[in-house]
Amino acid sequence: MWRSPINNAVVDLVDPQPGERVIDIGAGMGAGAMRAATTGAHVLAVEPTPFVRRALRVRRLISRRRSSVEVVDGAAERIPVGDRTIDAIWAVNTMHHWGDVEHGAAEIARVLKPEGRVLLVDEVFTDPTHPDHEHFGADHGPEHHGFTMVEADEMGALLRKAGLIDVDASNAPIAGRPVIRVSARGAQPTER
Repeated sequence: MWRSPINNAVVDLVDPQPGERVIDIGAGMGAGAMRAATTGAHVLAVEPTPFVRRALRVRRLISRRRSSVEVVDGAAERIPVGDRTIDAIWAVNTMHHWGDVEHGAAEIARVLKPEGRVLLVDEVFTDPTHPDHEHFGADHGPEHHGFTMVEADEMGALLRKAGLIDVDASNAPIAGRPVIRVSARGAQPTER
């Protein structure tokens, strides 16, 4: 998982800019985080698994862009940053791992700056058109390695409930792969 076409495409769609603070939720081995670091953004690679964090820290150390990537313990439900401090957030193939999807949506809304960008993507391996269907999805039904897939409409509704705007939830391909795709933007704070 050093490189991934789906992570490359998602990072390209999120379009991190130089100087922005961005988050890769469930960064894994850093396929998306390391790609995003090439843009000049400061990337927080949020990863809940200690072994994977250690491996990603080693990868970070051998990278020319190591100063652009920070590996942190966290998850969608506990993002270790202050309110409204993040310009963009993405997650690739992690929504089905979230223990509390509603809380994850609320955390994303909490940390995202007004007008900040979100793109959440889970590949649909159970779709026969997926290039890895035979390996990962042929016999799994609605589950993916023991976790139930999140529906695009469900996640879209949770992001709206959390206060995000311009929510677009669909099942559409990215990088030639069928995916659940949910995008949104941070809302302006309401005046009191």
